[in-house]
Amino acid sequence: MKLFTLNAHSLQGDEPRKNLERLAAFLLEERPEVVAIQEVNQPMDAPPLDPAELPGGYVPSGSARPTREGCFAAELAALLAPRAWTWLPVKISYGRYEEGLALFSLAAPIEEVRTLLLSPCDDFQNWRTRKALGVRLGGAWFWCLHMGWWDDEDPFAEQWKRLEAGLPQGPAWLLGDFNAPAHVQNQGWDLVHASGWEDSYLLAKERDGGITVQGPIDGWKDQREGLRIDYIWHRGPVETARSRTVLNGKDGPAVSDHFGVLAETEESL
Repeated sequence: MKLFTLNAHSLQGDEPRKNLERLAAFLLEERPEVVAIQEVNQPMDAPPLDPAELPGGYVPSGSARPTREGCFAAELAALLAPRAWTWLPVKISYGRYEEGLALFSLAAPIEEVRTLLLSPCDDFQNWRTRKALGVRLGGAWFWCLHMGWWDDEDPFAEQWKRLEAGLPQGPAWLLGDFNAPAHVQNQGWDLVHASGWEDSYLLAKERDGGITVQGPIDGWKDQREGLRIDYIWHRGPVETARSRTVLNGKDGPAVSDHFGVLAETEESL
């Protein structure tokens, strides 16, 4: 089974439509069974779409927020033609977008969708609002996450506590931007690992340098060296053949200020 995650920083940059098409082309070539995307944006002032107009396989997340014209998740679904997909608007971003999370299943129907509130507030106007989006596929749960920083006003450890309290039992994967550098001890990476989760990058028999952010970006303005902050975690060890940092200008075109992570495991849906 292949799993993919990317903080798409969507609708940003000089070529948002080309980046969307490049991402879709890469995914259609690699065919990961599960795709998790963070920073999924739609223009906040765009007209809403009729749910009947959404690409096939759409499964509602339970949000009362409409999907709007120009929604990155819907446009990616139109190109991928997944077996099933869902997305969750979470908050206002940059004063002009509605930002959220999306999951696409290219191989199996979605059996169930759940959402979890990770922040103390559930205010769509507050950029610190954090949620998790999960889908059950073949008896396992796959969660898309965009976590906060370790020392933020709502710290990583508190968000992690809320996440763990809400997760169903059984096989599970966590995919996303954790804003937790792997090399920094006694912070986010160590907390997740100490909670019984295994980093697929370290489990992989074959892996590359693992850097997913190169240089300063939003949230890491003073960063000059590469960071590994995007992960695919599994609850407990699992046989993992390889982990690749992709869409980085070397293994696929760069389409975001983050690079993607593609893990290939011995598990199957």
